[in-house]
Amino acid sequence: MLRFLALSIFLCGALPAETVLALPFFNHSASANLEWIGESIAETVHDTLASQGLLALDRQDRLEAYRRLSLRPGAELTHASIIKIGEALDATRVVYGYYEMLPAQNGSQSKGSLRITARILDLKRVSQSAAFSEVGALEDLAALEVRLGWQALKELRPEAAPSEEEFLKARPAVRLDAVESYVRGLLATAPEQRRRLFTQAARLDEHFSQPCFQLGKAYWESKDYRVAAGWLDRVARYDPHYLEARFFLGLCRYYMGEYKGAAEAFEEVSSAVPLNEVYNNLGAAQARLNDSAGAVASFRKALDGDDADPDYYFNLGYQLWRTGEFAGAVESFRAVLQRNTNDPEATTMLGFALRQAGPRPGDAKMEARQRIKTNYEEAAYRQLQAELSR
Repeated sequence: MLRFLALSIFLCGALPAETVLALPFFNHSASANLEWIGESIAETVHDTLASQGLLALDRQDRLEAYRRLSLRPGAELTHASIIKIGEALDATRVVYGYYEMLPAQNGSQSKGSLRITARILDLKRVSQSAAFSEVGALEDLAALEVRLGWQALKELRPEAAPSEEEFLKARPAVRLDAVESYVRGLLATAPEQRRRLFTQAARLDEHFSQPCFQLGKAYWESKDYRVAAGWLDRVARYDPHYLEARFFLGLCRYYMGEYKGAAEAFEEVSSAVPLNEVYNNLGAAQARLNDSAGAVASFRKALDGDDADPDYYFNLGYQLWRTGEFAGAVESFRAVLQRNTNDPEATTMLGFALRQAGPRPGDAKMEARQRIKTNYEEAAYRQLQAELSR
């Protein structure tokens, strides 16, 4: 799918899509202990924009730009440096700003008031928006950030932004200590410290989706599929990582032998983003459920999107072989070997198909040979879709 979209963009000469970068906001308070807030604002603005379909560059992209430009993360940047970071990442808009503490009112139980001020720099037109801001109690930081994100969304895509009431209703307020733990987890460099802080954030506020995604991915990477699945299943629909979480939830369920749940997760993702890897994994789950017709259809969809990947041919050939469709299996296994001559498994399977020797009952070596994909390319897909629509 991505290959065909890229070719279409090349032939049509489409312009690059609008891409937004949210930078950490600068700390204009007198407290260095509040440095984490700048990162928190940037994350919330990014998540707000990404959840509404805008192409928003993530934190890893930003850190790479800082590294390439020898800039210190967290430092206040000059206007020229902001432009350089945006240009280095091919961003068309940059959201940036600062935050400051205001004195608490006499008799107030609040820790003080926070004012966040933002601007949006348009790199194509070399102009910037008027400043917009949010003011409120420090304890209400999460709500302030979400409202600021909505203002940025309204500025960037006024015709598509939902009402503020509708937008806020879908995003429950999060406790300040949970937000701080989460952001300090993002900033931590040691994996165990990150996991501890994310766990603390999730436990402090059960409605907080973002640490659940981070924990799910961490446990997935350590192959603790049952624990990973528990965290991934808690990622909220408004979270920009929701579909990615469902993809990895499907993988966890697949490796745990819960094929029905895996198929349901992959079906949900494929209905929103028709990625080759999702169709491939859906086909594998359907095959394990003995839904041969569904599996063949899914494997063919994966091939329709990318006929250069030998794994998709292998899975299709293997499914056809299992059902006695030897001619189709031979064609598919030959296609595998044309793309990867050093594939002993495909060579063996081709031999079986040529001899029309089907599966033998009780032969465990010939069972469950489906090849699974663990890459997830939603960001690239949405980038290409946006460029095609211009």
